[in-house]
Amino acid sequence: MSHEHLFSKVDLGAGLSLNNRFIMAPMSRQMADNQLVPTDDMANYYALRAQAGLIISEAALISKEAQGYPNSPGLFTQEQVVGWKNITTKVHNSGGKIFAQLWHTGRVSHSYFHGEQPIAPSAIGIEGTVPHMRELEYGEPRSMNNKDFEKVVSDFAQAARNAKKAGFDGVEIHGANGYLLDQFLHFNANQREDEWGRTPENMSRLLLEIIAAVKQEIQNVGVRLSPAAYFNMNHDPRDVAVFDYLLSKLNFLELSYVHTGIFEDQHVDYLDGTVTQYIRRHYHGTVIANGSYSPDAASKAVSRGDADLIAIGRPMIANPDYIEKVRTQSPLVEYDESMLLELN
Repeated sequence: MSHEHLFSKVDLGAGLSLNNRFIMAPMSRQMADNQLVPTDDMANYYALRAQAGLIISEAALISKEAQGYPNSPGLFTQEQVVGWKNITTKVHNSGGKIFAQLWHTGRVSHSYFHGEQPIAPSAIGIEGTVPHMRELEYGEPRSMNNKDFEKVVSDFAQAARNAKKAGFDGVEIHGANGYLLDQFLHFNANQREDEWGRTPENMSRLLLEIIAAVKQEIQNVGVRLSPAAYFNMNHDPRDVAVFDYLLSKLNFLELSYVHTGIFEDQHVDYLDGTVTQYIRRHYHGTVIANGSYSPDAASKAVSRGDADLIAIGRPMIANPDYIEKVRTQSPLVEYDESMLLELN
């Protein structure tokens, strides 16, 4: 089928225009050095994919305490800012645009990384072990206190400030996939009885405060959300009311977009549609669909009005020239997990 309409320009506002409707999805590769500084190999990896309308970087840690995986790049030291500047310069020189995804893992962490008990909305742990470090089992996190809230908001703002210094065109706040901000939005993880829990308004409070703080530092701000709990999180029927409320508030914040966070964007009964369709019903700005979209599925989703932009993940690892191949309807190389071992 024709994918011609996927190659039209898209205005994200604030003077930011995209050359096509394909987004390179954020994909954690754990390829930073031991100081969590982005490498030259990472710069080449991103530059090769600069034909995408927008690249959203792999998740960048807002602080040392935010770390939950080995060798994830940070955005909280000067050396890390310089490393990212090398990446944004190469992407821009190749004609691309790039956002930094700002990240705190919350309870999906281990004291091994930062010497402290991980923080979370409530002292409720998850089962399992740290990826790539199977000897480390997750433990019980510490419920956040007032100082923690102040620091997390401040760290997100500082990371946004650093992203601007590093030359990013904007940032995406990672509020999805079971990490810290998503933990506040689901009753499975947030069982607080204070002003940060119990109600949709309280549970949305931290993310909304972070958005306000980040927008003081950089103009273009997107948010990634997971209304359907699917990773390190169990669904609670009350969650839907939280996201109904949150998305209604996001309509007034002049965001660049809201981005679907889920691996397979399929029908979810309690959302009465796919996650992207649910977001579209409640959020009236630009929507990025994500979740194993083929070119044909992407074309249909945009044609139906489900989404404005489509994020592509693993196929773009397998095909650095993904955009040109879709444009010319050339065969795509199938993704294989062995491709994660090298940046190319």
